[in-house]
Amino acid sequence: MIDREKFKENFVYLDKEVVVEIIDIFLSEYEERLLNIQNTITQGDFSGLKFNAHSLKGVIANFMDPPTIELSRALDEKAKLEEGSGLQELFDNLKQATESLVAGLKDLKTEFI
Repeated sequence: MIDREKFKENFVYLDKEVVVEIIDIFLSEYEERLLNIQNTITQGDFSGLKFNAHSLKGVIANFMDPPTIELSRALDEKAKLEEGSGLQELFDNLKQATESLVAGLKDLKTEFI
């Protein structure tokens, strides 16, 4: 769940149009990002998983959504340690949390239009 107060604090100095653009970019890219993560898990590509999970974590951190940040951080950490156990379950939880984040962003976006 997005911490709306922290979200607004994070973007307080940006024009509303810029905030909407940042949200729109994420909304247009998140499915591909998740697909890339799923593919690296399927292939056992820890280097690719680390890159993709870390990248997603950095993007999501802007939106102040602790559960999604934590799940992407956990995937990043497992990739760094090349620990394959539980990756698919962790990814499934991340995918579900990201869908919740997407719904929250779509709702929050209306406040900036």
